[in-house]
Amino acid sequence: MDLDALKAGLRRQVADLGDVLVDVAHQIHERPELGFEEHFAHRLLTSVIEERGVDVVRGAHDLPTAFVADAGTEGPLVAVCCEYDALPGIGHACGHNVIAAAGLGAGLALAALAAEAGGRVRILGTPAEEGGGGKVLLAERGALEGVDAAMMVHPAGVDLATMDVIAASQLEVEYHGRAAHAAAFPHLGANALDAAVLGYVSVAALRQHIEGSERVHGVFVKGGDKPNIVPDHTTMEWMVRSARAASLAPLRERVVACLRSGADAAGCGFEHRLSAPDYADMVDNPALVELYRANSAALGRVVAREAPSPEVRVVGSTDMGNVSYVVPSIHPLVKVAPGGVPIHSPGFADHARSATADRAVLDGAMALAMTAADLWADPGALAGVRSSFAPPS
Repeated sequence: MDLDALKAGLRRQVADLGDVLVDVAHQIHERPELGFEEHFAHRLLTSVIEERGVDVVRGAHDLPTAFVADAGTEGPLVAVCCEYDALPGIGHACGHNVIAAAGLGAGLALAALAAEAGGRVRILGTPAEEGGGGKVLLAERGALEGVDAAMMVHPAGVDLATMDVIAASQLEVEYHGRAAHAAAFPHLGANALDAAVLGYVSVAALRQHIEGSERVHGVFVKGGDKPNIVPDHTTMEWMVRSARAASLAPLRERVVACLRSGADAAGCGFEHRLSAPDYADMVDNPALVELYRANSAALGRVVAREAPSPEVRVVGSTDMGNVSYVVPSIHPLVKVAPGGVPIHSPGFADHARSATADRAVLDGAMALAMTAADLWADPGALAGVRSSFAPPS
């Protein structure tokens, strides 16, 4: 199938699905669900896929809210990733409703023309990006086997070719003390809240001695029950981030040492555990990035290679980074909000359900589908993507 004709056909497919895709984005926005609890979004997305005649595996790879839908029988296999989990308290302040709808649109458009074009597509429903590592689990269980390239778009305040994705660890921390009456017998207690506070302060002191690209941040989840009872159990959650996966573990060890020091000082017990798989940094495939930029420009949406100002630069972590270590991948940003409105804020959640976001759903779906078409129909493009795939060893 002629590449120009294929791309024109894909654009028509997405346009025909436009009302459905926008409705999907709105419905998911209105029903925010946390990671691994995205049952409404899972039902909605898989039902739309099935209604379009594409077979879908629900609860794929033993993850109840994951799904896999394949179309096509020969040719390069492109995975289009959908995310649909939300954040506690602020809903879709990361715009995963837009990611889900754009990925759905690209996947269904490609599925409709896969047989004629001689390509294959996998619509991959990936739960729990906000902390659970759904893509990591899916990759470990074979969801990326045979995949030639993986792609998705992420909402932001700017159209940008890449996001500054850094590696991340997520920790749960517990301190175990000894309860006592805080007035009558304080000397008999071991204060688990003191241990947590001292650990927090120790990490705060560490921050001045880490790399500028590294981040450490934590919250108190449980600080005790009543002020007249010496707290015997406290819990915290921490995120440790470093520029590369290789430098993540050494930084995490330093943070854990700080947190443990609080327990030692307060005479308390200390436990820590990873609450999710580690997230890798994102290794955007340069050849695939340029294909996406060209296809987005053809839609009238210019995608910058670099952030035009610090205000719109987006730094974060995603399990798409782990995917990029396994197969050639891209994670471009699509504008849904004014520059300077930060993701993970109530204001951004409002913009994730707006006319600008609706346009981003359709443009994102078209650009992704057209980029997949390049890999299907142009052997040179596929060869370029493969040759530029160089994840860290």
